[in-house]
Amino acid sequence: MMRGRAAARSESKTMSRHPSRQDLPRAQILAERAFSTLERFLHIEAFSGVVLLLAAAIALIWANSPAAHSYHALWHAPVTLGIGDYVFTQTLHFWINDALMTVFFLVVGMEIRREIHEGALASLQLAALPLAAALGGVVVPALIFLALNGSDPLQRQGWAVPTATDIAFAVGVLALLGKSIPGTVRVFLLALAIIDDIVAVLIIALFYSGGLDYSGLLVAAVGIAMVVGLQRIGVGSAYAYVVPGAVLWVGLLQTGAHPTLAGVVLGMMTPVLPGFSRERPVDVVGRAIKDICERAEDTSAGPQPLLEPLKQLRRAQRDLMPPVTRVQMALHPWVAFGVMPLFALANAGVSLGGVNLDASGAWSVLAGVMVALVLGKPVGVIAASWLAVRLGWCRLPAGVSWSGVCVVGLLAGIGFTMSIFIAMLAFTDENLLGAAKLGVLLGSLVAAVIGIVWGRVYARRLREQAGRAAAPAPVAG
Repeated sequence: MMRGRAAARSESKTMSRHPSRQDLPRAQILAERAFSTLERFLHIEAFSGVVLLLAAAIALIWANSPAAHSYHALWHAPVTLGIGDYVFTQTLHFWINDALMTVFFLVVGMEIRREIHEGALASLQLAALPLAAALGGVVVPALIFLALNGSDPLQRQGWAVPTATDIAFAVGVLALLGKSIPGTVRVFLLALAIIDDIVAVLIIALFYSGGLDYSGLLVAAVGIAMVVGLQRIGVGSAYAYVVPGAVLWVGLLQTGAHPTLAGVVLGMMTPVLPGFSRERPVDVVGRAIKDICERAEDTSAGPQPLLEPLKQLRRAQRDLMPPVTRVQMALHPWVAFGVMPLFALANAGVSLGGVNLDASGAWSVLAGVMVALVLGKPVGVIAASWLAVRLGWCRLPAGVSWSGVCVVGLLAGIGFTMSIFIAMLAFTDENLLGAAKLGVLLGSLVAAVIGIVWGRVYARRLREQAGRAAAPAPVAG
């Protein structure tokens, strides 16, 4: 009887320390629901594409409104970082395009690393079709652009602008088509876009980096050595790699190569397997949870005894997942809903009144980019895929028909983020740059609309085929 009363008192104390959900303030309950809904939205790929589109639309409206001066003044405002006598001053535009976009390229590098390890690029047999499709989707748009702009050296610099595919936009638009589209079509598009990113990174490194100052390579090598050293001694915290990453970034900036390539290098160096440990993380989790349950019952000792098992639990939780997966998952919401929309806001603001299409080369640059994205991308992707299958180098994945390849080819014409990024490296003339950006925006919009229309036709055909297959066979009379 006494034990029962003691247990009741203990339970009463526990309940008083941990109130039930009914006892929570209404404001807290509403906040929890709001954050839960927001978290679900953050993992919907189509939603990130919508946010990116809204950022671009706001930039266009702002740059063509009576407040257009404030738009340009904001991005050219100087921002200074420094300690003591070491001061580095650049425009806000530079910090977004050359520093913040390094995080975007870091995620790109980790996506490439994962796909090479265990995804669509893990073997030549798996990668053959998306590799052929991606190369076709790079070569044909470049040739179309050069056919329209090949006579002028300044205009020829933009040949790579329509060769890139925006992963977030393309996959987001595909998600809008619903679950009728086979998952293998999404994997094909994702693999193609990742290979496209690899090619874009190589193009930036080879064709759009200035004359190299080799003294910066020594600084970059120090940053890489620091990363390797931390990995060798088993440091798993992502925050520990911020300083080595910054050293690598400074080194590449000093060489004349585009500093965002530091993100790709770090992403490709991120381990794809969990780190070595004396004890299996699963065993540590089990022991830590047991310790927490036992120590939590002793209310007289306070929270102090819980600190060590909680620390072990956090460390084991970190070690359970490979760093390339864990870091990419942590950065994805920040990149999808922070870095990329901010980049779009800072760069998509083309002043329509400021682009003189009658000036030398402007119209042909705009037309070259737009035609190459809308026509060149799907033609290159579909033709290269057909040729590779015809020659017996590969075959279509299960569930992917030629209609599905057409959907992928059309959506590959959505260039946006990477295309605008390359355009800013390719053109120094403001009018040509504005024309190129306008071509990217119009071309990507048209490619998305055509892709959605054809995608809906394709999805309807798939549903009709599934309906006929599920219908009962007629009974013979």
